[in-house]
Amino acid sequence: MPNTTFNWVEHYPSAVSVCDTEGTIIAINRPAMELFGKYGGENLIGASLFTCHPEPANEMIRTLLREQRGNTYFTEKNGVRKLVHQTPWRKDGAFAGLTETIIVLPEEVPTKRR
Repeated sequence: MPNTTFNWVEHYPSAVSVCDTEGTIIAINRPAMELFGKYGGENLIGASLFTCHPEPANEMIRTLLREQRGNTYFTEKNGVRKLVHQTPWRKDGAFAGLTETIIVLPEEVPTKRR
């Protein structure tokens, strides 16, 4: 019998955040709370993504929400590279918002062609 009480996202080592179709943050895991601690951490739940980002990023968020599509990119700050993956999530088959996963990358990331 599967363990239905295990909350894997809390144990996932990368930051995960979830917003609804209006861009309101509805969930973040512990690594996301730590990553965004200086911006409110856990208190970001219920906040709008649009108050957390500059306008160029807000335009991208509006586009992703409107087109119900994802976006993936690398970012680097102070020598730390991160992979940012934003993707739609669905509830009962209907678009319900976006998830964002931020993964800190090691210095060398091999590409494996298969």
